[in-house]
Amino acid sequence: MAVASKTRNMLEGLVKEGSLKWLLGKKSYFGEEFEEMENSPSAGKNFIRELSPVANLVVRRCSKILRTSSSDLLESFNQEASDSMKHPSRYARNFLEYCCFKALFLTTQMTGHLFDKTFRRLTYDMMLAWEAPAADSQPLTNVDEDISVGLEAFCRIAPSIPIIANVIISENLFEVLSSSTGGRLQFPIYDKYLTGLERAVRKMKSNSESSLLVAVRSSKGEKILEVDGTVTTQPVLEHVGISTWPGRLILTDHALHFEALRVVSYDKPKRYELSEDLKQVVKPELTGPWGTRLFDKAVFYSSSSLSEPVVLEFPELKGHARRDYWLAIIQEILYVHKFISKYKLKGVARDEALWKAVLGILRLQAIQDISSTIPIQNDALLMFNLCDQLPGGDLILETLANMPNLRESDHENDFKGGSGMYSISALDMVSNLGFVFGASSNNSNESRIAVGEISVGEMTELERAVKESKNNHKKVISAQATVDGVKVDGIDTNLAVMKELLFPLNELGKSLQSLAYWDDPRKSLVFCLFFSYIIYRGWLGYAVALVLLLLAVFMIITRCFSQGRSVPEVKVIAPPPLNTMEQLLAVQNAVSQAEQLIQDGNVILLKFRGLLLSIFPQATEKLAFGLLSTALILAFLPTKYIILLLFLEIFTRYSPPRKASTERLTRRLKEWWFSIPAAPVTLERDKEEKKRK
Repeated sequence: MAVASKTRNMLEGLVKEGSLKWLLGKKSYFGEEFEEMENSPSAGKNFIRELSPVANLVVRRCSKILRTSSSDLLESFNQEASDSMKHPSRYARNFLEYCCFKALFLTTQMTGHLFDKTFRRLTYDMMLAWEAPAADSQPLTNVDEDISVGLEAFCRIAPSIPIIANVIISENLFEVLSSSTGGRLQFPIYDKYLTGLERAVRKMKSNSESSLLVAVRSSKGEKILEVDGTVTTQPVLEHVGISTWPGRLILTDHALHFEALRVVSYDKPKRYELSEDLKQVVKPELTGPWGTRLFDKAVFYSSSSLSEPVVLEFPELKGHARRDYWLAIIQEILYVHKFISKYKLKGVARDEALWKAVLGILRLQAIQDISSTIPIQNDALLMFNLCDQLPGGDLILETLANMPNLRESDHENDFKGGSGMYSISALDMVSNLGFVFGASSNNSNESRIAVGEISVGEMTELERAVKESKNNHKKVISAQATVDGVKVDGIDTNLAVMKELLFPLNELGKSLQSLAYWDDPRKSLVFCLFFSYIIYRGWLGYAVALVLLLLAVFMIITRCFSQGRSVPEVKVIAPPPLNTMEQLLAVQNAVSQAEQLIQDGNVILLKFRGLLLSIFPQATEKLAFGLLSTALILAFLPTKYIILLLFLEIFTRYSPPRKASTERLTRRLKEWWFSIPAAPVTLERDKEEKKRK
């Protein structure tokens, strides 16, 4: 009784100080549990001094799930944890994580745990406790004085339940969930998200029990993830060549299936493979009537097994959100199979990777279900899509691929014995939800991966890879913002900016041209003698190295002296604005110049073709003699002498002694070139184009 009285006095003191007002203000939330804890005969035994009151409540709930006492959990942690985990500054949080992971491992094995409101409340309270785990920690007050949790707590606890989140996408998921509440996640939104997950799981169960693709599912064990086109007002259109058919599109964890709609039934489904290496290309595409490209609402699919590509159109009145969603989930399945193939994953590791992709699609369906008014970046919520875009995403996938073997060998026995040092894996979770997903091909305890992505008191290799990648991603975004800020409109304005940026190179080019044309014979002579000596002595590599060294020294000195100063801006004199007609004329002139350049390029290629085919024998003989002479020089003359001859040829051709002969030789070369006829060209129309006309 003395211990219980002491605990009661401690709780009352905390309330008077205001430490628990943020909790007890919600009487229905924690009030009853505090009263029960005060009146319990074992109150002193179950109240751990190092923990805050809310952390004590969460640990107490975990102890009830594990059918043990808080003090026994504390003793187990002290025995299993390393010395670094028991450091006073991290002791409370590490012990809390230990209790949470241990309780969640047992809870997630219970049928229907995701649909249990008690489970949802427990996981959210774990996040609350994680933010204020120690007895002396101050709780973080939140939006509109309502209880909420922050990013770090969510990213630590939510990925320990793989169906709710994972390490790679947890930050992006939190941003979506907390976008309407000032960057803090409140329980009603969190509960709404889990309700959306429940609906997504029920939808998957319903599709699995339906008559869709019965033969495929029974023979290959494919799981149906999404179906579209069943509503007549929102069909999916398949374009193959010039034919178009409405129908139903089905995505499984291995392929796309399209069933063309007939009068009262569907055709036999066409299969578009995603799991095999067929050089598939999946990308957004434009469609429109009679071959026009007007509407950005379609997905392009091609593979080496198809004679021609397929375009799947998702018509909708406004925007292309429907197409973007389908593009993202199709690419997610394609990317996960590329990941499996690249790292040659088999058995348990393969199933784990595939289920991570499936759970990501379920999470995306839940988010779309609860936030139809908020624009969602689908790629950011699907881990394999995200890794394809993040800088260093390949390193994240490499770390992910190497994790299963490490876990099986190092930690499997400890975790099966009841250790709470690691969170549950995705495959363990879906195996425990077998009534929803069907029997797993690797359902025995011996074949499961025993450890998840989170480890108590330390960052796993996967977390480190993700953190480094996202830090680099922030730098990329910051750099891209500067790029977007300097873009200007108008051809004339962009040319003015480019001219200003290329001014130093332009001046250098003018100086070299002046030396080559011997405008100042003295400078040109000194330049030629100096560089000829460098080339003759074989110092050209050292000269280039010296230039690079001086450039590096200049950059370092500039960095040292420019710290804390603003970046100097490039000042450009803007050309006078053009009206609409002038802009059109400028575009037309640019197109004409581009066309002229292409024509000149084609003429050059056709003349060389004529020379190779001896259409003009005399010119061909001269070219062959020139090529033979060049080949002999390259074969027998040392490289430095060849470079020296080229240098002297270029920089002395307009010197006073050679100027007249150079002009005469240039004229003869032009006359020879203009005398060469071009090879003939015949334009033929494509047969398909003739049929269309």
